[in-house]
Amino acid sequence: MNTAAYLRRLGLPGLLTAPISAETLRALHAAHVERVSYEALEIWLGRATTVDPVESAERIIGGRGGYCYHLNGAFSQLALALGYDVTRHYGGVQPRGREPGVSGNHLVLTVRGLPSDANPGGEWLVDTGLGDALHEPLPLVAGTYRQGPFEYGLRPSEVAPGGWRFDHDPSGSFEGMDFGMAPVEMSAFADKHVELTTSPTSGFVRVATVLRRDAYGADILRGLALTRLGRGAHSVTLGTARDYYAALADVFLLPLDDVSDGEKDKLWRKVYEAHESWLAGGSA
Repeated sequence: MNTAAYLRRLGLPGLLTAPISAETLRALHAAHVERVSYEALEIWLGRATTVDPVESAERIIGGRGGYCYHLNGAFSQLALALGYDVTRHYGGVQPRGREPGVSGNHLVLTVRGLPSDANPGGEWLVDTGLGDALHEPLPLVAGTYRQGPFEYGLRPSEVAPGGWRFDHDPSGSFEGMDFGMAPVEMSAFADKHVELTTSPTSGFVRVATVLRRDAYGADILRGLALTRLGRGAHSVTLGTARDYYAALADVFLLPLDDVSDGEKDKLWRKVYEAHESWLAGGSA
């Protein structure tokens, strides 16, 4: 992995030789969620991916994003290269209306050895792959935390013995997330990755979703519905391919330079048809 190129992608080239600290970790995390969108458009483009963190990092360096296995996998690789004490954990995101569990549908990171005034123990929850959730790392300490317009909770998990529960803001796209503290290898997520990227019941397969967090809120694109949470809240439906690709480039920093015009035409038709099918089902 080209660490210098990764930092340039984040707009932080000067951090290549920066001292390891909680403040530097915060800067890396915030830049990552602001500049690298949560997206699974490779599925809709018919491109297979793996959970290999180096592969994910190279795709991010090239201007794309990914979902949790890619984003947190790549970020963990970057942090390790910079000298941080990073651990990968098995987690489970709880969609709204579902029961909590640790299904392995989420990769979680913690970083140790970075004490601060707010976190003397020095252990942090790091998660660049939660879409509209964390903007900065959270102290791995039970409590309530506010980041921008959103309020989060951390507490002992009721479904992962010895683990933790992250409670999302009520306005967020999911209920919460649980994870155990045992370290895991990326290979632990390989089978679930195949399921999430191929199963017709997978949310990634059913809806083309893109999210990006900033300090003041989050932007969410589900199909053709573009929604802003937080400062500047609004919702609009993108009616043309031009509007769709302009939103990807301008709002989500995804110009899709690696996608040909022919591929873009096919992607637009698939997203448009899925949106029309959803409207027909919703009105039935």
